[in-house]
Amino acid sequence: MLTVGLTGGIGAGKSEVSRLLVECGAVLVDADRIAREVVEPGTPGLAAVVQAFGEEILAEDGSLDRPCLGALVFGDQEKLATLNSIVHPLVGARSRELEKAAPEDAVVVHDVPLLTENGLASLYDVVIVVDASTRTQLDRLVRLRGMSETDARARMAAQATREQRRAIADVVIDNDVPLDALERRVKEVWAGLVRRAREPRPE
Repeated sequence: MLTVGLTGGIGAGKSEVSRLLVECGAVLVDADRIAREVVEPGTPGLAAVVQAFGEEILAEDGSLDRPCLGALVFGDQEKLATLNSIVHPLVGARSRELEKAAPEDAVVVHDVPLLTENGLASLYDVVIVVDASTRTQLDRLVRLRGMSETDARARMAAQATREQRRAIADVVIDNDVPLDALERRVKEVWAGLVRRAREPRPE
């Protein structure tokens, strides 16, 4: 098994790269999706979040009101650290479960948005960074996600810099390119991952 950490800044196109890798045959472990699952109604995760932040972060149906919680922790390092101390261990445990369930010869891609920020590079055999220019990121966030430019810039500024991400990368995928070029690049990267997965590991 080869474990791959996939990351990239908001708006860089990491989700598109993860989709293409799955098409190639990767087993995907999506940290964002797991982070939603571990705080679904009835979970110990949601109970812990409510205990920490109060019932006002619940929607009427008892689910987590994500915009409300996001507004509460964004820009408040102490509250964000509290939230992360609840959610990150749960995500990590579930990610390991999914990885163990994958076939022995699998290439397991962990899609982790904050891999750089949380110092997780050493957990993976290979780290792939999806990179795009600040201009491209901003355009995608405003045009495709409907964010205001001010909000988009704030979200980008809260993450690691492009230089910090590239510094931990074993592979960089440039996503300032048309989709057909991105597809070709991902197939090249995939071929390299498969070769590496088949290499004998030192005892």
